[in-house]
Amino acid sequence: MKYRRLGRTDLTVSVVGFGAWQFGGEWGKQFTPAEVDRLLRRAKDLGINLIDTAECYGDHLSELLIGQTIENDRDSWIVATKFGHKFHRNFERTDQWSPQEVRQQLEDSLRALRTDYVDLYQFHSGNDEVFDNDDLWAMLAKQVEAGKIRHLGISVSSNIDNRPQTEQAVEVGAGAIQVVYNRLDCGPEADVLPICREQDLGVLARVPLASGFLSGKYAPGTEFTGENDIRSKHDKEEVQRRLELVAEIQRNELPEGIAMAPWALAWCLQHPAVTCVIPGNKTIAQVESNAGAADLELVRADHPQAVSL
Repeated sequence: MKYRRLGRTDLTVSVVGFGAWQFGGEWGKQFTPAEVDRLLRRAKDLGINLIDTAECYGDHLSELLIGQTIENDRDSWIVATKFGHKFHRNFERTDQWSPQEVRQQLEDSLRALRTDYVDLYQFHSGNDEVFDNDDLWAMLAKQVEAGKIRHLGISVSSNIDNRPQTEQAVEVGAGAIQVVYNRLDCGPEADVLPICREQDLGVLARVPLASGFLSGKYAPGTEFTGENDIRSKHDKEEVQRRLELVAEIQRNELPEGIAMAPWALAWCLQHPAVTCVIPGNKTIAQVESNAGAADLELVRADHPQAVSL
């Protein structure tokens, strides 16, 4: 495994992290504590030290499952979680952005994670109106002073212009940005990533496998129909368009002998602004495949300034 400093923070994170949305039950599988324990322990064996979760991945369910594994090994992990939403049932959430609500979310997250502090506490895909709340950021700054939060971050939404929040990150005390970035979703290269480089903001690339499309497992014509698989909610024509684009990438860009999933993660990591990718993992084999991205050396002609892993 390889490691990088996460932007303006004092955190040194593995270039491949562990995304934990799937533990909340919205990716077609319900996880047992034993399964989560095995996945996270294998990730640790491979050098992965960052876990990214959220209060609304289940009703703190993902956090709860993580907490049961890391409670006696807390110092080995960098735990990133998020705030801003209340989970009711799969695919149904309501917003909670008041300082009082967010303070309660923090306490509930700490309880679920069985820890006294969160390493990175992230504003979770809110609009500019709820972002521009001085009372919210003042409350969070107090929690940093109290030691319950080590660093603040912003997980920007994929549905709005991300530049305003990214540009104000330092002003509100944030040291890292989380953004959707992958070979199919390159938009951040034009706006978010240049700002992050200028302001020394760490970048967590979420959905780096494009919701599994870049895993190499799905051919054009595949349909996602599982009731508890979020991909079944996506526009079917767009799903097929993306699957066809992936097939084209496999033919024209994927080096011979390299599996697609680690290649796609390494592709993200070659951008000089990206600190860490946070793919989800359902199996030990996926953990091992994803961790292997740290060993790949890619040349991206579109980024001659790309950094070596």
